[in-house]
Amino acid sequence: MTIKTKASGIAFSDKQKRFIQSDFSYTLDLNEGTIRSGKTTSGHFKLAKFYIMSPDENHLVTAYNQEQAYRLFMDGDGTGLVHIFEGACEEKNDKFGAHILIHTPNGDKRIYYKGGGKSNSVGAITGMSLGSVAFGELNLLNLEFVQECFRRTVAAKMRWHYADMNPPSPMHPVIKEVLEVQRTRRTHWTMKDNPVLSSERIEEMRLTLLKNPYLYKRDFLGERVMPQGVIYANFDMDKNVRHLFKGEPVEAYFSADGGQSDATSCSFNVVTRERKENGYQYHLNRMAHYYHSGSETRETKAMSQYAKEIVSFMQWCFKKWEFHYSNFFVDPACKSLREELHALGIQTRGADNNGKDVVGKDKMRIEVGIERSKTCISEEFFSILEIDGKYDHYHFLKEVGLYVRDDHGNPVDDNNHSMDEFRYSINYFYKNYVKRG
Repeated sequence: MTIKTKASGIAFSDKQKRFIQSDFSYTLDLNEGTIRSGKTTSGHFKLAKFYIMSPDENHLVTAYNQEQAYRLFMDGDGTGLVHIFEGACEEKNDKFGAHILIHTPNGDKRIYYKGGGKSNSVGAITGMSLGSVAFGELNLLNLEFVQECFRRTVAAKMRWHYADMNPPSPMHPVIKEVLEVQRTRRTHWTMKDNPVLSSERIEEMRLTLLKNPYLYKRDFLGERVMPQGVIYANFDMDKNVRHLFKGEPVEAYFSADGGQSDATSCSFNVVTRERKENGYQYHLNRMAHYYHSGSETRETKAMSQYAKEIVSFMQWCFKKWEFHYSNFFVDPACKSLREELHALGIQTRGADNNGKDVVGKDKMRIEVGIERSKTCISEEFFSILEIDGKYDHYHFLKEVGLYVRDDHGNPVDDNNHSMDEFRYSINYFYKNYVKRG
């Protein structure tokens, strides 16, 4: 199938032009900086330039999952590869997987797109020989997979790698294990490098982010800063992520929070128990996740559409695990989602959103749920189950590292859509299994 889309009318900043026109003399070109800084668009066009020049036929673009890889590199919000090579590329599939076939003056090039965020992602590139690899959101990828990607390009005639990411913590292992190992050229980006943003909008963002020093340094200045005020900083990718759940299933339930411009988030949760010397140990396993953000995708959906998609998500969960659910919890404030689900035959209950918890005058009620959540994470009562596909935990993992407090110690009302729904699921689990233990 020939792809009939195009990228046109793009005005590049001087920095973008310099990056696109730079050579390929480094093993790894890293675009690191803030959101909305123009780094991703410049990456698309430098990749296009490389594919035209490269004598190698097979290349890879990767992100946390395959859907993200396609969204970040192929579509790219209108500036990705399928738009740049409009009329000169086709969607294909072969023994190595889905890819686009680009017809260039230097021969046809296959650009595969795959997910690299799971511990078993390495298997997807076994046996492949590549000319280049592009990593989207490098700091979210599995490091064993990243290292294997570099090995897959050893025989390339023109070897090159590209990566982009927002600033990670100074102690993030990707710095020591990847950036300091490879011959890396780092280009730093801020919002001032994006020609699309007006000076008024940049100033608006500066004043907003100034309210939190951590967010200001990371999201406006583009600096690597130690997480300060990250609410769930105790979440551990080694301890709180599993391939299989522990023990035997006891109960399954859904937890949801609805929005239109804000995100709609729904998780499938399974409680399991392990026999211990003094009784049972209970675990909450986050199995799968439906997520859609109208503001992020620029696609606003009716609440009735969200309800239909959530029902499809529920059916997918049952088909995969065959667990019957006991409850479907929805934020009591989201009456429209509850009504639409009821219309489709799904009975719901108002989630415990901590609205009735009694706290001191200087403390927010949601702090009760946050403390329960932190306890379940630290004690390893809570974990997410690694799965592949569109219902994986990409958005949860992204938010868990971005959910922070402001200067007054209060949770910032941003990057919290999955986090609110997660808190509802924890409240039910904590009251019924941890507290009663």
